[in-house]
Amino acid sequence: MRPEKIRRQTICLTLSALLSALGIVLLALGSLFETLDISMAALASFFCVYAVIEMRGGYPWMIWVVTGGLAFLLLPQKTPALFYLFLGHYPMIKALVERLPLTISWVIKLAWLHVSGLLIFLGVRFLFAPGTQWDPRVWYWILLYICAVAAFVLFDLALTRIITFYLVRLQKRMGIR
Repeated sequence: MRPEKIRRQTICLTLSALLSALGIVLLALGSLFETLDISMAALASFFCVYAVIEMRGGYPWMIWVVTGGLAFLLLPQKTPALFYLFLGHYPMIKALVERLPLTISWVIKLAWLHVSGLLIFLGVRFLFAPGTQWDPRVWYWILLYICAVAAFVLFDLALTRIITFYLVRLQKRMGIR
């Protein structure tokens, strides 16, 4: 192999390990403060955004798997790790889906949200809280669904803005490109 290719792979692997460690720290904060579990999972997924933009290939997926797996094994409270495992790979999905026309991409994104939401619900219901009585009120589930879809759309729009800001302003100032 050529020396520049070896150097790039070494830099990407080292940066991936660093981003995974920072993601675990954020998820640990979410584990300590239970009100921050979803927001810390969203912040930890921003490291995958950086990897999608700068490193490409399998590195973003590697960061997601390592961060989610280690967080699931190490954290005392598993909810942030569960949210990260089911929602943390969204930047990679977003990068693939946004190459399609706008309507099709939003249909796929919302379908992905519904599948991930169902998996999170089933994971919490059967893995972490088996035997717990759930409130059967319909209005509660409708309100939760509306809030989840609204939060997802806002997260997607914010992610698009942050990516655009990074590409237009920060990337040149940081001397990356």
